[in-house]
Amino acid sequence: MFEVVGFYKFVKISYLKKNQKVLLETLKKKNIRGTIIISKEGVNGTISGKAADIKFTINNLKKTFKFKEFNSNNKSKSLFQPFHKPKVKIKNEVVPMNLILNKRIKKKNSHVDPIKWNKLIKEKDTVLIDARKPFEYDVGTFKGAINPDVDNFRDFPKYLKKLKKNQPIAMFCTGGIRCEKASVYLENKGFNNIYQLNGGILNYLKKTNKKKSLWKGECFVFDNRISLKHGLKVGSYSMCSGCRKPVSRKDKKSKKYEEGVSCPNCHDNLTDHQKSRFRMRQKQINLAKEAGKRHIFQKEY
Repeated sequence: MFEVVGFYKFVKISYLKKNQKVLLETLKKKNIRGTIIISKEGVNGTISGKAADIKFTINNLKKTFKFKEFNSNNKSKSLFQPFHKPKVKIKNEVVPMNLILNKRIKKKNSHVDPIKWNKLIKEKDTVLIDARKPFEYDVGTFKGAINPDVDNFRDFPKYLKKLKKNQPIAMFCTGGIRCEKASVYLENKGFNNIYQLNGGILNYLKKTNKKKSLWKGECFVFDNRISLKHGLKVGSYSMCSGCRKPVSRKDKKSKKYEEGVSCPNCHDNLTDHQKSRFRMRQKQINLAKEAGKRHIFQKEY
């Protein structure tokens, strides 16, 4: 059993290249896989490994960057290692929005726990916004949620400008970090009634009984589990090798679905040459599986 931890913290970080090297060495030493992003404004990541190794790595991370707790962190379990290798990346922002957060920014406590969240989003005046990408929204979302249809989060402010300042706005995303930045942006623009789901969708699915839940569908995650259900159990989606988008059981019944080649989303956009190349790749993957090996063409999302 592997422990999977997603986390973020807005904290001033210096010596990025030096810390990148130190963190990567720790991940390799403890056989931890996943991705950690560091920038001058903070840290964001999802990693997986054995419980004791994860605990050591998290404590080491806090000690390195001199903070006691994350802004938010989510823990779940996986029967298999959902990542192929460890990565530590340096970025200008932990979440790209052309807005650098620092200690001088004053932000109201707008976090709403799952129980109060249900009451909030049932109110007719509340504008409920899914801050994720469109394909994530298609896998699952809250009833009545609006998706801005933005593929690049840097374009999210263009949508936010359309909102009315006097309306209650409730935002949610996978782990909470996108909403953290978006709420700061809105407060800077004079919005007062801003709320965000504490811990994101993953925290909601972990703590909310399915019978009382207002969530519909599954939650897409950026690792090889692909999607999670209530209780953070692995969902029913797989990944299309042609377009790298999630594939449902219904999609697999389509004539346009071919394992390792295409799905209804990309079938008509792929050339015959691409399909032929993907079929050859899938053949090699199948042969590797029969031999009990993992083929080099198998990718991590």
